[in-house]
Amino acid sequence: MSVLDLLKDEVKQRIENDSAHDFDHIMRVYKNAQKICKKEKANEKLVLSAALLHDLISYPKSDKRSKMSSIASAKKSKTILKKYGFSTEEIAIISNAIRDHSFSQNKIPSSIEGKILQDADRLDALGAIGLARVFATGGSLKRPFYNPNDPFCKQRIPDDSIWTIDHFFKKLFKLESLMNTKSGKIEAKKRTIILKDFLKQLKHEI
Repeated sequence: MSVLDLLKDEVKQRIENDSAHDFDHIMRVYKNAQKICKKEKANEKLVLSAALLHDLISYPKSDKRSKMSSIASAKKSKTILKKYGFSTEEIAIISNAIRDHSFSQNKIPSSIEGKILQDADRLDALGAIGLARVFATGGSLKRPFYNPNDPFCKQRIPDDSIWTIDHFFKKLFKLESLMNTKSGKIEAKKRTIILKDFLKQLKHEI
């Protein structure tokens, strides 16, 4: 077995069953990262290791530690990577990529490996799967779909701690302009159109 296969098995055993951050999410980010790696000059082993370990710890959105998930995951990743014989330099690149990838950290990763991980993870918040994830999260937190007086935040500041649709305006529609790589930007544009088309249809129905 390759080291990536060993890491997959390790993560599968550790990851909690959160529908928005489950093992299926890990593998979609992994595949996104593979595709971007083919276009960018990056160390695929490091990028894919980071993709596998990026959500080792995912505090619930309702937890006050939620914004610290990527920092906790980066710390935990170091122990696992040492076990599998990664060098000190490799561990630093991977753990820094994990630490900085999160939207809530508001950082642009310094390495190309970190930039690819961030793009790969953000792509999974867009498109059809992004739609599924945002409503899965909203449902788990018992949030209503939208503000009945102003569903699409025309005259108010989005508050996604109350309404699920507000998350489109608070975060999701910003991601396309925040992508780091050319291939990431191209895919994000396609997936953002899916979100916008959904809201057009929703407007028609409500």
